[in-house]
Amino acid sequence: MARESPSGANGAGRQWLIGGVRTPFGKFCGGLRELPLVELAQHVLDELFERFPGYRERLGEMHVGVAMLEGGLMVPARQIAFAAGLPETLPTLTVDRACCSGMTAAGLARRALRDGASVTVALGAESMSRTPRLLHETRWGRRRGELVVEDLLMLRSPVAGTSIAQYAGHEALTRGVGRTDQDAWALRSHQRYFSAAAAGYFDDEIVPVATPAGPVDADEQPRPDVTAEKLAALPTVYDSPTVTAGNAPGLNDGACALLLGDDAAAADAPSAPLAVISSYMQIAGGATAAVYLPGQAIDGLVEAAGLTPADLDVIEINEAFAATAVTSLKTLAGGDAGLERELAQRTNVNGGAVAIGHPTGASGARITLTAARELERRDGRWAAAAICGGFGQTDAVLLERVA
Repeated sequence: MARESPSGANGAGRQWLIGGVRTPFGKFCGGLRELPLVELAQHVLDELFERFPGYRERLGEMHVGVAMLEGGLMVPARQIAFAAGLPETLPTLTVDRACCSGMTAAGLARRALRDGASVTVALGAESMSRTPRLLHETRWGRRRGELVVEDLLMLRSPVAGTSIAQYAGHEALTRGVGRTDQDAWALRSHQRYFSAAAAGYFDDEIVPVATPAGPVDADEQPRPDVTAEKLAALPTVYDSPTVTAGNAPGLNDGACALLLGDDAAAADAPSAPLAVISSYMQIAGGATAAVYLPGQAIDGLVEAAGLTPADLDVIEINEAFAATAVTSLKTLAGGDAGLERELAQRTNVNGGAVAIGHPTGASGARITLTAARELERRDGRWAAAAICGGFGQTDAVLLERVA
């Protein structure tokens, strides 16, 4: 378990999430398919520094989370920095912790602030539509026989030897979370998303993107016609006992950028910073443990802060599958059914990845931004966000709203 001490410990100042933006999340081979990953990332950076003028010049480090390296893209963080016109002296880092990557970037950005940087950027980006198929055994030539082509988007685990959907479903069932529970959560994810969208909750978060085929200004994944009956009628996928195309997110494209700063940078912001990043944690378990690890990570964060899960005003758990959110909440509640119901009312209140989509490298940054914005909207104090990925790993952050 890797845990960083709360903000302000050991004499350090606070680390602030000052603001952030994201692109719409595109459907697989949808409106964003023609934009390379570097262009998606450049787009959110341009908008971020448009909203926060003067911070480009104060930037000390940039960390970029990517899970499916598009077309063998070399050192994407560095390419993104050049594309966005950032100083050539800016240190950058590309990180791959699968779905955790965007939140890992935020954790590294926070660490850079604790080490003396004044302003950092954490960015997550993914173009799953442009993820190539791999043609093996061609480097040295193959004179006879079939060539093996691997599709990385089948999302198999070479560690567990099964599809991710298969073991996620089995792990959920062993913890009392069945298909009906997962379908109900998927329906609620959509209902909450459309309610939030109608109220304009995403208007300041989403930056429209110009593409050769025309502008994309809204998330493409959400399905307004989802019903409980339609979800129940869907077959399971990838030999999973519970996971379907309806209670899992799609393969998506998108990017999200977060601006972090120290006390001085937060004081200079043109608008009130969203929250202090109080603490950050990484944990890991067995190769098939991801479906419940976010609940364990959030529990560890609140315990270290002297809090309880009931103290959280906002919870974001990435819906890698609906099974992940439901199983993690059950884990966080520790078998208390009443507490579990209470926590569910505060979790993914504007919908989650089952509705919004899950561009793997970007989602960790997205749920961090979503949690902070909802904490501000509710005038609450504490929020936690957690995301699983990488064959039994999880990242989590604890956010505090400070007046």
